[in-house]
Amino acid sequence: MTPTEVAAVADRMFAAIERGDVAALAGMWSDDVVVWRLGGGRERDKPRALTVIEWFVANTADRRYEVLDRQLFDGGFVQQHIVHATAVSGSPVTFRACLIVKLAGDGLINRIDEYLDSADLAALATD
Repeated sequence: MTPTEVAAVADRMFAAIERGDVAALAGMWSDDVVVWRLGGGRERDKPRALTVIEWFVANTADRRYEVLDRQLFDGGFVQQHIVHATAVSGSPVTFRACLIVKLAGDGLINRIDEYLDSADLAALATD
């Protein structure tokens, strides 16, 4: 994939989450995608990882990614960002994260490694 194509995948991925379109996101992931999150304890398969995204979407509104840095590499990208959202209670939620995303030859996402402080999500767990 060209750098432009990789960047387009990144843009589509985060836009889908911002608008809460889990189906569009699922369509961007290979069936055998592996998602790992710091503190998550294990790698997750597609159904389990989508459950986490569905939970996030159901518990937030007005999601927005503030991209701090994005570096493209052959077959993927690394992105540092700040997530801005509103919890269902109306409280603001803000946390910083870094994702390493790898793409298969067909352009589908086949691995995501996510680094964030899960304590930053505590406000959502109590809302």
